[in-house]
Amino acid sequence: MNFFVSLLNSLPGAVAQGLVWGIMAVGVYVTYKILDVADLTVDGSLCTGGAVCVIMILNGAPMWLALLCAFLVGLLAGFVTGVFHTFFGIPAILSGILTQLALYSINLHIMGFGTDNGSKANLPISVDKFPLLVSARYVRDLAVKNPIIVLLIFLVVIIGACYWFFGTELGCSLRATGANAKMARAQGINTNFTTVLGLMISNGIVALSGALLSQYQGFADINMGRGAIVIGLAAVIIGEVLFSKVFRNFALKLIACVIGAVIYYLVIQFVLKLGLSTDDLKLLTALVVAIFLAIPHLRGKYFGKGAQKRA
Repeated sequence: MNFFVSLLNSLPGAVAQGLVWGIMAVGVYVTYKILDVADLTVDGSLCTGGAVCVIMILNGAPMWLALLCAFLVGLLAGFVTGVFHTFFGIPAILSGILTQLALYSINLHIMGFGTDNGSKANLPISVDKFPLLVSARYVRDLAVKNPIIVLLIFLVVIIGACYWFFGTELGCSLRATGANAKMARAQGINTNFTTVLGLMISNGIVALSGALLSQYQGFADINMGRGAIVIGLAAVIIGEVLFSKVFRNFALKLIACVIGAVIYYLVIQFVLKLGLSTDDLKLLTALVVAIFLAIPHLRGKYFGKGAQKRA
């Protein structure tokens, strides 16, 4: 009985965290599913967004400006990765690793802005001193300041903006680049430009997610983005496996990513309540991703039409 009570008490927090990471999953979806590029920049750009947002709020900047700047630095991070990949010819996965590596030092300097040594690994921010948009403190309150409500509003705006943009001529060019780059070039599309643009949009959304995450948890930390790409992929893959037969509209596919992130954190909470050590969370995440990646292959191999014909 105590187990179920404890689990129910933890559900609002799990849902809120899932929604924050759901925003990040939308960004990962842009590169992984639309652009067909393996981008590891997000492990660094998530922290960059959080660091920029927190340092600006601490220095008196208005909330909207802090979020905007977090989004802009995410665009810049994606731009650097895109230039590495398209202009210098470095493979996409290595380009992301290089940018992520550089961002580690940059993030330390951002969080250490105004300090003597010029670098800092952790930067706390209190909801008692600053009017934060989201905070874990209010996750159980039935009020407008509940982070779940605020995050749902953000998601509606972000998914609506993505739905509009990817329906435009430029957005369709970006989708064509991911679907078939050679055919896109044959149609006169500058695939280098669309690739860079896609990476910028993805990391801009990821950095915005980092800005909201740092507010929700009450601090920005240099390691807050470590393993973010795996969580984002888990959300995208869970959403696709569970809802691909039902959600065919582009906006619904983005919503499926968000639901996947929420499901992921609900599973994490359930397993933690069963007694799993937090040291094993990365292992659990890897297993979840591996299982959901294998499901479509195994389903097609053993339960698809091909399997029936062989039988």
